[in-house]
Amino acid sequence: MWLRIGCDLLFEIEVPTPFILMLRPRSGTQQWVARDEFKIKPNMPIVEYTDGYGNLCQRLIAPPGNFSIKTTADVKTAELVDVALGAPFVEIQYLPLNVLSYLLPSRYCESDRFSDLAMGITANQLPGYDQVAAIENWLRNTISFIPGSSDYPISAIEVNYKQSGVCRDLAHLGIALCRSLSIPARMVVGYLYKLDPMDMHAWFEAYVGGRWYTFDATQHGAKGGYVTIGYGHDAADVAVFNQFGPSVYPTKQVVSVELIEEG
Repeated sequence: MWLRIGCDLLFEIEVPTPFILMLRPRSGTQQWVARDEFKIKPNMPIVEYTDGYGNLCQRLIAPPGNFSIKTTADVKTAELVDVALGAPFVEIQYLPLNVLSYLLPSRYCESDRFSDLAMGITANQLPGYDQVAAIENWLRNTISFIPGSSDYPISAIEVNYKQSGVCRDLAHLGIALCRSLSIPARMVVGYLYKLDPMDMHAWFEAYVGGRWYTFDATQHGAKGGYVTIGYGHDAADVAVFNQFGPSVYPTKQVVSVELIEEG
C-alpha cells in the first residue's frame, strides 16, 4: 500500500534554541520512500546526518520567533505485518554484531528486573517468536492503552506498576520483557495508517528467526500500514525532536496518514 504521511509542527521561540529533529523516513527492507519533502521556516543553516541507529537527523539553531516544520512523504509499506509462529530463538553467539546491544538494559527498559515475569508469561511457549507473541498478547490484555495519558516517557517498571500507558509505554514494557529472555528488542517510532486518535506512534520489534518482526500491543491482528522514521533502544533514542535550553513545546502539532494507492 502507498501512504502519504505528514507532520506539521509550530513552535514559538524566545531565544536561539538548538534542535535535533528526526522526521524523515528512510527506505529499507520494509518500506520504500518515493517522495520526501522537508520544509522549515524561517530559512536557517541545517546539518543533516545519520545517527548510530541509521536514522536521518537534522541539526539546527532556531532563531527567536515562529519556527515551523512541515514534512510529507509518499511511502510504500505492507498492508499486513509478517507473522512467523515457530520462528526460532537465535542463540547469542549467532546474533549479528549490530543486534547485540539490543539485549542490554537501557534507560527506560530495565530488562534485568523482569526475568520472573517474562518466564511466567511465556511458560510452555516455543523459544523465539511464540514467546514474543505471548508477551504482546499479555500486554494487550493486561496493560490499559490510554492515548494521551502521558506527556513524558516512563520506564517499564513504572508502566508495570501503573498497569496503563500510551503506545510508547507499552513498547517499553514489551522490550524489557523480551530482553529479559535474551531476545533482542528495539523501539520504533513513526506513523500508522488508521491510528485512532491520529498521532505519532510507537511500537517494538524483536529479533527472532534471523530477522526483525513487528509487535504492537495497541493494535489487533496482523494490521499493517506502519511507516518507520526512527529506531533505538528506547524512547530516549527516537524523539522526533530534541531541543536544548529553555523548554519549548509545539503550539501546533498535526499528524496525517492518507491512503493514496491500494497494494
